[in-house]
Amino acid sequence: MPRLAIDPADYQASALDPRTLFEKNIEAVWLEIGFGAGEHLSAMAQAHPEIGFIGCEPFINGVARLLRDVDQHSLTNVRIVMDDARLLLDGLAAGSIGRAFLLFPDPWPKRRHNKRRFVGPENIAAMAKVLSDGAQWRIATDHMDYCRWILAHMCPAPKFQWLARRPGDWRNRPEGWPGTRYEEKGAQAGRPPAFLSFERQARKQPIKQP
Repeated sequence: MPRLAIDPADYQASALDPRTLFEKNIEAVWLEIGFGAGEHLSAMAQAHPEIGFIGCEPFINGVARLLRDVDQHSLTNVRIVMDDARLLLDGLAAGSIGRAFLLFPDPWPKRRHNKRRFVGPENIAAMAKVLSDGAQWRIATDHMDYCRWILAHMCPAPKFQWLARRPGDWRNRPEGWPGTRYEEKGAQAGRPPAFLSFERQARKQPIKQP
């Protein structure tokens, strides 16, 4: 853990280039917020050794499970933040993340708690800042009220575009998107998941003065 953990001081200074957190040259950095037991992050890191992965997870049990996978598969492209992901987002340089994942976040189902949901105006703006042009933000949920909430907030967001064109684009897991035990548990309980992919739109280029 001391080797893989990101020191809060690194991102509290703001404008952190996350590529500097890895020992070798990498093509891009992908971010997973709330990685749970780490199955998705571990599978992605194994499949993409050219990508650096940052996982945010405050719970020690999930971190311990991911560390076991990192050790078992000798992964060198994983870094961990045991902190509020919003603090990390605030400290990352603009356009520095090539893809982001938010998989089965806490739905906070009680109406009075809805404001605690991660998908909201402030975090959407923060994600728009750190994602590079054309980068995807992939979100999965098996809570249909939260699914409607996500679409109600993300579809009007001018810096994102929902990539679904037909029902199968959100009902079926996209190719190269590993499953998790939480997803399987939900499916067995009769809660089919929704897979939502949003693309960060290109930034407007500054107008050159003659």
